[in-house]
Amino acid sequence: MAASSVGAFAWVSFPSMPTRRVYCSTAYHDGQLFVLGGCGGSGRALGAAEVLDLQAQCWTALPPLPTPRAGAATLAVGKQILVVGGVDASQSPLASVEIYHVDEGRWEKKAALAQPSMGIAAVQRDGAVYVLGGMGADTSPQALVRVYEPAKDHWQPLPSMPTPCYGSSAFLQGNKIFVLGGRQGKLPVTAFEAFDLETKSWTRYPSVPSRRAFASCAMADSVFFSLGGLQQPGPHNFYSRPHFVNTVEMFDPAQGAWMKPNRAIRMREKRADFIAGCLGGRVVAVGGLGNQSCPLDSVEGFSLTRKRWELLPPMPTGRCSCSSCLAPDLLFIIGGVAQGPSGAVEALCLRDAP
Repeated sequence: MAASSVGAFAWVSFPSMPTRRVYCSTAYHDGQLFVLGGCGGSGRALGAAEVLDLQAQCWTALPPLPTPRAGAATLAVGKQILVVGGVDASQSPLASVEIYHVDEGRWEKKAALAQPSMGIAAVQRDGAVYVLGGMGADTSPQALVRVYEPAKDHWQPLPSMPTPCYGSSAFLQGNKIFVLGGRQGKLPVTAFEAFDLETKSWTRYPSVPSRRAFASCAMADSVFFSLGGLQQPGPHNFYSRPHFVNTVEMFDPAQGAWMKPNRAIRMREKRADFIAGCLGGRVVAVGGLGNQSCPLDSVEGFSLTRKRWELLPPMPTGRCSCSSCLAPDLLFIIGGVAQGPSGAVEALCLRDAP
């Protein structure tokens, strides 16, 4: 895919959320942005559920989540919003699963997970929802893989991940789910693995070359990216404390290897705890924390053909720890932390072609 020019990108600011929050769950369906749960200023999980009508530019309060939660895995499946796991008001992992029926305006409790879990990665394919990994009540990382079919309201276990972890990124590519990054306790995971939905088997790929906390991952044109983060001091490291990095590591499945380190493709800004996504044929890096005293507002985009990063328009409200949601030609950046929990909802968009 040809990358859109820098001038094609712009920001759209939407009305702020009625409830300021961080670690909220989001889903997009038919011109509506759903924002569910999260944590408010007290740090406790919220039950607040709100929906933004993009065309009318207004928020509507929905019936609250039956179980207040933060950091849940959330997907729009048809005319339903599925909410899985996360943590409750006491910061304990949840097994409960709930569905919001968009047309009926009501919540319904569904079959729970076999074990409580937070930090789940989730993807959907053909109406089935796959959830991978997580962290249990004992704080141990999980290797669990489960598939949910809404019509049957049943969770089916699948072969476990080779490397247990939580907070990983999962990408659907063809008939494979690729799992990248995540953590075991406070330790970043470098494993890179794929689950074949046809053969129901796992393949291990070469690990991410460097270990970084709060890195972000993305996929564009079948190439996988591990970006930025906070690098810990190590035996071959001149730094005596963790430091922000602008590292870019790229894996091409066709070649089966990570590209050799190249200073020329490093991000312009050292950042961690930021949003990475794909828009207009570019990998984009948005906000986060860096060497400044406040969250970053800078945005940059990487062109796969030019193999370089270019500055994009800065986001109106600098933030870190944001939630994101991809819609047609829009990358929403939702909530997060500015000076405290933020209610900002802004979207990086592609201008209409002339």
